[in-house]
Amino acid sequence: MNDQQIIALWESGQRERAFNEIVRNYSERLYWHVRRFVCSHEDADDLVQEIFIKIWGALPTFRGDAQLFTWLYRIATNETLNFLRKQKVRASLRFQSLDDELERKIDEDPYFNGTEAQRLLSKAILKLPDKQRVVFSLRYYEDMKYEDIAEITGTSVGALKASYHIAYEKLKAEFQDLV
Repeated sequence: MNDQQIIALWESGQRERAFNEIVRNYSERLYWHVRRFVCSHEDADDLVQEIFIKIWGALPTFRGDAQLFTWLYRIATNETLNFLRKQKVRASLRFQSLDDELERKIDEDPYFNGTEAQRLLSKAILKLPDKQRVVFSLRYYEDMKYEDIAEITGTSVGALKASYHIAYEKLKAEFQDLV
């Protein structure tokens, strides 16, 4: 079922069915989007559940100004960044670095089945500032158009292109240091 059909279901009063379709269509995509940031299956799983609770509560306010999928990604991205901010505060209270903790999660993840290059890329992406991480992830992993990313982040296309380019150059430099 496509986004327009889901919205039509919602507007016709079939709210639970519309929400179930959103979960069916987006749970895996949002899971992987979140997972790239939190680096842990358990954290991503918990966070995606919280995101869907937030979506359910916010659906009555969806006006259709944005595409449904960009609206969902915006909620997921904001919730994930808020989660990471809280984790950063908790880590600092324990005199630890959140980046080190996330890198450890990548190394210890029993579900990681990528190559060593993918593991190194994941660790390098962690070093990027939040905005660059979001833009790089959505563009590289999700293959989203800049216009859609602009809708998700509330940033201009030009600024996103610059952020992506800067992120790309930082990652390129990170890998050149390994060679």
